[in-house]
Amino acid sequence: MLLNVSYNRSGITEKVNKEVGKPFNLMERVRLKGTGSPKLQITSTSIEIHNLLILDNNANNCNVELRNNGIIIRFRSLLETYALVIPYYKLSLYKGKAEEYSMYRDQYFIKVKADSPGIHKFFKKIIDYKADNAPTQIDDL
Repeated sequence: MLLNVSYNRSGITEKVNKEVGKPFNLMERVRLKGTGSPKLQITSTSIEIHNLLILDNNANNCNVELRNNGIIIRFRSLLETYALVIPYYKLSLYKGKAEEYSMYRDQYFIKVKADSPGIHKFFKKIIDYKADNAPTQIDDL
């Protein structure tokens, strides 16, 4: 689900929390050694996201936030902030070329450059957390 999250609206916050869970509390963030990614350079996107990114001439960057039931990919276009909300059961994560990761949800995708060891560690953390916490059957949803 692609949302404009620039403004603090309770309806949007409720949708996000229902889809991927509430943010981790301080103790959980310390235990996980952080729940946010470093700044990621976007290399390719689906057409819907591409149409938002080409509206300005700024560098196309994003960051990923880890949640209990999924991830949130945030990026900016013009003066707006957008979020691609992906629950674990819809997340497809691929390591493409040696320096690129792809994150898919339905018709949306974002490919990011992975040119530092910290980025590889963060994506490993997502894969491990998804394996430990994703529902194993449709009944678990």
